[in-house]
Amino acid sequence: MASSELMSRTFIIGVGMSKFVKPLTKAWDYPDMAREAGVQALTDARREYKDIKAVVASYCYGEPTCGQRAVYELGLTGVPIFNVNNNCSSGSSALMLARRMVTSGVEDCVMAIGFEKMEGGLSEKYNDRVSPVEKHMKHMVNLGADDQLISPKLNKMTSDVIKLFAYAAREYKKNYPDGVDEALVKIAFKNRKQGVNNPNASFQHLMSEEIIASKSVLCPPITFGMTAATADGGAAAIVCNGEYVVKNNLQDRAVEILSQNMVTDLPSSFEKSFMNLSGYSMARKASEKCYTETKLTSKDIDVFEVHDCFSCNELFMYEALQLCPPGKAVQMIQNSEWRTNKNGGELLYLDKKWVVNPSGGLESKGHPIGASGLAQCAELVWQLRGEANKRQVEGAKTAMQHNFGIGGAAVVTIYGNAGMNLMSKM
Repeated sequence: MASSELMSRTFIIGVGMSKFVKPLTKAWDYPDMAREAGVQALTDARREYKDIKAVVASYCYGEPTCGQRAVYELGLTGVPIFNVNNNCSSGSSALMLARRMVTSGVEDCVMAIGFEKMEGGLSEKYNDRVSPVEKHMKHMVNLGADDQLISPKLNKMTSDVIKLFAYAAREYKKNYPDGVDEALVKIAFKNRKQGVNNPNASFQHLMSEEIIASKSVLCPPITFGMTAATADGGAAAIVCNGEYVVKNNLQDRAVEILSQNMVTDLPSSFEKSFMNLSGYSMARKASEKCYTETKLTSKDIDVFEVHDCFSCNELFMYEALQLCPPGKAVQMIQNSEWRTNKNGGELLYLDKKWVVNPSGGLESKGHPIGASGLAQCAELVWQLRGEANKRQVEGAKTAMQHNFGIGGAAVVTIYGNAGMNLMSKM
């Protein structure tokens, strides 16, 4: 294979993830989370920090240059460190920037690292300037949403985010009324059940469908059991080009990033749809770009990690990522079956074809905003290497990741291990 072709291809050679925990329940800080995830990623890649040529750090709740302070736990080498904040898509945004740095040819090995020390719920620090999501939340009210808090126990930001997805779910139910409530329960149950086998998840206990359906209704149809709670934790990935993989004999670690696209808010985001306001059209466009670049379709993807901040958003993504036509997502759930893999783990195959969120998704893992996208990446790397234990999707060769942040950015990534197999023959 020509050196120029190897240089143009990008690979993940190492990933790491701390355990995600409920905020304020563990005596640690964001440098501890970054050290844990970063050391794991370096060890996984058989690299040392001195081999890293640049770092992209993602977080939302912290002061400027938290990235520097975090990775100083790994070493002091003077490399460029860039800090990224793209709300809930911060982690995948960091990964995307790391990949672009590698494809530029300036750096051959870059770390993307995400971490978050949350305060509990979502919040905004500054009230003396325009909120970056003010346009979105005002439009939500203009579309007909109630402008009051859904609960006096919640702050405005947390209330508005829950409300946005709840009204998107109501819009979906209005368009396709049959079976939606039951499907949302089954999605949440599926994620909770698959999360039992994830040792890094915040929630590793099974929640019954009855409890998911009825306990702690936040904003109909969303209940607490259909929600991704915030968490503290870190995750990391090391990105390099193909030449670096071959030169360092890392073919057995390498998983290729076949395509990656970000789409920010479109005109449709501010038209007459709660679903588009909550990222549906952005995800669809980003996935279309990935499918076009790779010449793949959803039928070629074996496993998905999608941004299930609420189970209704996962439902929307079945259609946005083109697993099924509009209005057919509920049917996919109804036409699903549980299968037991050779490691004894149970996974739900949607429409008897696809596994979505074998990690348990954000609903089981919890959601440390700056780390979630990189945790999705880590899960899919483990899946494509065959290292996911009881979560393993047998025979997985390709994977897709969807990560979304309000304000707004949707990032979709396709991974494959075909490149690893090809280069191992060299």
